[in-house]
Amino acid sequence: VTGCENTDSAEVVISSPPSVTAEVATQAFSEIHVIIATAVGDGEYEYSLDGGPWQSSGTFEDVSFGGHIVTARDVNGCGQAEVPVTVLDYPHFFTPNGDGRNETWNIVGFSGMAGTKIYIFDRFGKLLKQISPSGTGWDGTYNGSPMPSSDYWFTVEYTEDGQQKQFRAHFTLKR
Repeated sequence: VTGCENTDSAEVVISSPPSVTAEVATQAFSEIHVIIATAVGDGEYEYSLDGGPWQSSGTFEDVSFGGHIVTARDVNGCGQAEVPVTVLDYPHFFTPNGDGRNETWNIVGFSGMAGTKIYIFDRFGKLLKQISPSGTGWDGTYNGSPMPSSDYWFTVEYTEDGQQKQFRAHFTLKR
C-alpha cells in the first residue's frame, strides 16, 4: 500500500545455566594442589573458587587443603551452579593451648573414606595414638598427660584411585 519495505535482523545467543563438576587433579599430600572444574551446557561460563574473583578458566592452582566450593556461572546471566570439593592434606602444626584455635591435629579430607587409619609417633618411633579421620583428632596428650612441644611423625593408610597407599610425614606440636 505504501510501497515501503523494511528488514531487520537479530542475533540469537543460546545460553543456559551450567552443570558443573570439579575434581582435585593432584594426589593427596601434594606440595601444590590443583582443582579443575568443568561446566557444560549451552552457554559461555566463568568460574570462582570460594566466592573469589571470577575467571574464564576452571583451573585453580595452589589451593589450600580442606573443603572448597567451586561455582560456575553463565556470562549472560542465565544462572549458576556450585559443587563442593575437598583437598586432602594435613596441617603442619597445631597448638593445643586452650585458645580455641588449632586445638587438635587430624588429616583433612579423609572423613568419608572408610578404612583410613592414622598413627601418631614420637621422635623415637613410639606409637602415641591411633586416630580416625572422622574423629576429633589428637589433642597432644599421651595417657592423659600433655606431650612437649616437638615434632611428631604420622603414618596414614588410605585408598586412592582403588589402590592402597601409605603416606608418612611429620608435624609440629607447639605449646
